[in-house]
Amino acid sequence: MAKRRANSEGSVFKRADGRWAASVSLGNRRRKSFYGRTRAEVARKLTVALKARQDGLPIVGERQRLDEFLAHWLENSVRTSVRASTFRGYESKLRMHVIPELGRLPLAGLSPQALEAFFNRKVTEGLAPRTVQHLRAIIRAALNDALKWGLVARNTAALVDGPRVPHSEVQPPSPEEARALLEAVRGQRLEALYTIALAAGLRQGEALGLRWADVDLDGGTVTVRAALQHSKGTGFELVEPKTRRSARTIGLPTVAVAALRRHRARQAADRLAAGPLWEDSWGLVFTTLTGRPLQGPAVTRGFQQLLAASGLRRQRFHDLRHGCASLLLSEGVHPRVVMETLGHSQIGLTMNLYSHVLPALQREAAASMDKVLSG
Repeated sequence: MAKRRANSEGSVFKRADGRWAASVSLGNRRRKSFYGRTRAEVARKLTVALKARQDGLPIVGERQRLDEFLAHWLENSVRTSVRASTFRGYESKLRMHVIPELGRLPLAGLSPQALEAFFNRKVTEGLAPRTVQHLRAIIRAALNDALKWGLVARNTAALVDGPRVPHSEVQPPSPEEARALLEAVRGQRLEALYTIALAAGLRQGEALGLRWADVDLDGGTVTVRAALQHSKGTGFELVEPKTRRSARTIGLPTVAVAALRRHRARQAADRLAAGPLWEDSWGLVFTTLTGRPLQGPAVTRGFQQLLAASGLRRQRFHDLRHGCASLLLSEGVHPRVVMETLGHSQIGLTMNLYSHVLPALQREAAASMDKVLSG
């Protein structure tokens, strides 16, 4: 005699209308039901549901909605695996754009046509194509997990291209602009911050998260071990670098070492002036007048105000990092060394970002070949 399933194991039965059905308990007297034309089809759905319940994942029923799955995915998969700022970006974009328009659709019934229409509608409404592509990337990541867990039959976001993003060429400072910038920041309180961002190609969070313990002025190096991150709820925190390759040691030119030595003396004077108000925030290199961490947006505003006051072209703080790469490549430094300096994960990323430098390098290569071939 076949062993009868326990209540919590679910059940498979044939309905009066000839269809097969299954149901599984969710607790609190709630159940999920599944339907199909054959017993095997329904048994397959029941097996997936029981496995999902065992793993603590949402159980997809015939009417489970996309918004229910995304809420579970954010809390149980995204929150525990990415930085807090990345989580806030995902949650905000899903809440503002995806859930109001697609949330009530069934997870298993989300079609490529519905996604394509959604992306086109967002572009028509004025959302930047790059932002729409980011929405697609988030949905694709969520559905990829759903596919991996056996909750959907395919990742429909992978079947839709999304809008074309116009190519925006990097416009880093030229050698002349770089020298003018260093002259303009000379003597400024954050002179060393701007100098090291340009000379070492640090991301803003990496520069603001730099500690004196990471700086070897005698050896002329800095080691990136963390990045400063600001959270509205928890204040500041030091987090791991963006990628595995982002943790790196970078050699500093003498102009950056000299700027850091001046900054260390200036910070010592700030500490003395602040007295008991000084906060020793992880021994950070760049702080406020009372030792607190610096906020990225405020640093960027101050940088752009300095550029305007000096009559220099408006730039983002991140353009200093681009300037570092462009200057190194234009001076003939091997792309692999530039990749390691910037902490890029792949050399292709480095070369794609700085393709504007290639024509000059190709002319130099042709001249070098001329010299060799002509004897």
